[in-house]
Amino acid sequence: MKTFIRMTGFNHDSLARHLFPGDGCEAAALLVCGRREGNDVTVLTVRRVIPIPYECCSVRTPVCVQWSTETLDDFMAEIWKSSASVIKVHSHPTGFNRFSDLDDASDGELSTSFDCLWEEGRMHASAVLLPNGRIFARTLQHGRIGPFVDAIMVVGDDIDIFRGSESKSGREDDRRNRQAFGEGTISMLKALRVAVIGCSGTGSVVIEQLARLGVGAFVLVDPDHVESKNLNRIVNATAKDAEFEVPKVEVMRRMIQSLGRGQEVIPLKTNLDDPDAVRRVAECDAIFGCVDGAEGRNLANRIAAYYVQPYIDVGVSLAADGVGGISTVAGAVNYYAPGHQSLIERGAITQEQISAEELNRTNPERYEQLKRQKYIQGVDENRPAVISVNMFFAALAVNEFLARIHRFRNMSNGECGIIRGDLCESALFREPGQGSTGHLFKEIGLGDQLPLLGRSSLSERQ
Repeated sequence: MKTFIRMTGFNHDSLARHLFPGDGCEAAALLVCGRREGNDVTVLTVRRVIPIPYECCSVRTPVCVQWSTETLDDFMAEIWKSSASVIKVHSHPTGFNRFSDLDDASDGELSTSFDCLWEEGRMHASAVLLPNGRIFARTLQHGRIGPFVDAIMVVGDDIDIFRGSESKSGREDDRRNRQAFGEGTISMLKALRVAVIGCSGTGSVVIEQLARLGVGAFVLVDPDHVESKNLNRIVNATAKDAEFEVPKVEVMRRMIQSLGRGQEVIPLKTNLDDPDAVRRVAECDAIFGCVDGAEGRNLANRIAAYYVQPYIDVGVSLAADGVGGISTVAGAVNYYAPGHQSLIERGAITQEQISAEELNRTNPERYEQLKRQKYIQGVDENRPAVISVNMFFAALAVNEFLARIHRFRNMSNGECGIIRGDLCESALFREPGQGSTGHLFKEIGLGDQLPLLGRSSLSERQ
């Protein structure tokens, strides 16, 4: 069983401000968390940060902080009602990168208290924040101190991943020279599990790149099989695959496993609007959305909010000019971190489009018409020669992810929330990723809920 913690960049910044007030003394805070509890993984997803007021601490020195668990009383009803987990976080202003003997005694008492309050044995944790931003943590469960948390991910404009109890510094200034596109990239990606939603034109190219870069595990979601008409744009698909109607996810699994790297692949021949698919995707470290439909893109965005994951959405748009030519060859890569604007708020998709697609499930004829026109608007073309366009924007999407984990850009990642490309103008444009209190803000970190993602359709299928 592996254990992970995920928090937003806003959570991390809030913690740092409170835990390092400038007086050189330790401070403490609590994190109220949702959970994703799978067969082989538990993820604690941070919902909110609760600072322990300095005046409520009986002791605050450079090596010790003491506070009363009575602080929990004000939040007990919320924790009970939502079946939340709690993480205690305190600072080590001296930079001491291990749990101290005092920490061991305190965490032992806290774990016993938690077990008395929540007798079902839900998982909690204790964490330490260092001055350089790094966090390490261990589990608290069944009244005992458990093993170290395998990884803590901070999802913001940048993506930080702190693993286990390794005493490495966080946010190194030389990261882009020492790691980017070298051994640092390889080792980091090998430890990641990535979900790719859609295994067709852009999805197959994204998967190809991630597999060869060395991503350790994949969850692939696509309901369709290979057809002869799309052999010109699905990488690694063959005529035999079309003849035998091989699922696209199986073609991608075959390709990944042919590399001989022992990469794990979970192929799901289903739509994302499926409880098992949602749960599997929720366990991943990052999500790539490579679908055209607004409903699927919105659902992937929603999963990323509930389970605090980075979401990279790639879309391609071509439009006919009505006289046999093309007036638009464009695309966009959207990077979403929980707390940023969603795809709806950015205008990438609309609620009207989502509703229309839901209604179209009952109108197959209209649905097929929309599918035929999904690549080139204004012309009925089911064999579009778009592989070069797909590859271009799929590469932008993968490099967007690498930029977030390595910071190799010459500007802040916050300036690059959206990368738009217009191939007719041979131009790329960037737009900032902005914070938002939009429709997904209250869903951040909720984790497993009944119904899943607050959707009755998922409840009915569980």
